[in-house]
Amino acid sequence: MPKIFEWNGYRFFFFSNEGNPLELCHVHARKGQNISKFWLEPHVMLDSSWGMSSKELNELERIISENKQMIMEKWNEFFNL
Repeated sequence: MPKIFEWNGYRFFFFSNEGNPLELCHVHARKGQNISKFWLEPHVMLDSSWGMSSKELNELERIISENKQMIMEKWNEFFNL
């Protein structure tokens, strides 16, 4: 489970096995037992979440948008794309 970065107690990551065929670029955010998944293309968009408030999800969407390029670079590097 490659960790991309941490922010404010949230860990941003993707799984090393993201489907076969590989799913499109996305990122997971976890804090404690709460988790969410955001697609990155064509724009940052929530896919799913468990235990997170709307306020948290809006903040996570902002942070992911600000770091979108770096997240995509890490994804492409890890999966050799």
